Formats: sequence, C-alpha cells, structure tokens
Amino acid sequence: MSTGTFDPNQAQNLPEIEKQMAVKCVEHAQATWNLYEKVLPSTLKLSKHDDEIMADFEDKFPELAKDEAKIRKIDEEAMKSPQGKEAWRNFINKYEGKVADFNFGTLIRTDSSDEYTQFNTTFVTRLQFYVYEIARNRRGLNDWIYEKAKQEAAEKKKEKGSKK
Repeated sequence: MSTGTFDPNQAQNLPEIEKQMAVKCVEHAQATWNLYEKVLPSTLKLSKHDDEIMADFEDKFPELAKDEAKIRKIDEEAMKSPQGKEAWRNFINKYEGKVADFNFGTLIRTDSSDEYTQFNTTFVTRLQFYVYEIARNRRGLNDWIYEKAKQEAAEKKKEKGSKK
C-alpha cells in the first residue's frame, strides 16, 4: 500500500460508493420532505447555525439573498460556473469543523414551488442546501408542503369517516 498523499483528482469512481452516495442523498431528501409535511417549515430551524449561515449568506451573496425569486428558483448555471464555484467554495469552507457534513453532497429542489422530481432536483453541498432551505423556510416558500399534507390528511380522514 502506498504511503503517498491522496489525490482526489486521480481517484477512480467506484460504482458501489456512487450507489451508496445516491442512496444517502435520496434518504436526506425524503427526510427533509417528511419533516416539512409534519412541521410548518417557516417555524423550523435546520441547524444550530441558521442565523450565522443566513447573516453570512446575506453578506457574501447579497444579490441572491435579497431576491426572493433567486431563492425560490436556483440558477444552476450561475452556481456551477467557474466564478460561482469559487465564491461558493470560499463560503462553504469557512464552515469546516463547525457544521457537520458541510461539504457532503445532497439533493435540493431547484424550484421550491414544486416537489422533488427528476427535473426539479440538483446536487449541491450540504451547506448550500442549508443556505437555500433556511432562506426558503424563513420566507414561507416551503409552507405549501405542510399545508398540502395537512389538507390531504383531512381529506383521507373525511373519506374514512364517510365509509363507515
């Protein structure tokens, strides 16, 4: 076994690891969705660092933070452009050792007004997920998920009651 340093640029993609990563991403997405169905998102705290993350986001990305449309719908091209990657990398790396799994990959809905679907999902870091979801929750952009689940539960209960 080599005792040299690990070069991630030379690492091979192992299908087993990619599958495990995909499963973790889907589990995280499902857990988030289930949480939003049970608790009004505008009342949630996603991490103990929500306030700090938001203040930092507003300072480093004011053009995004002040524009609700850019919070609602993520501009993937801007985020993943060379300039976007650099800005986000600098932002994200400040949270190393502070936010668990800060740079792990996860899924996020590109448009908060729709569910997780094949066409409404992109891969981001956990910290980017926090930034967008905290901002969306604080603006009430995810509250429709809770309201929809509540309405569906009430309709099911009514249906069940009428069948007796």
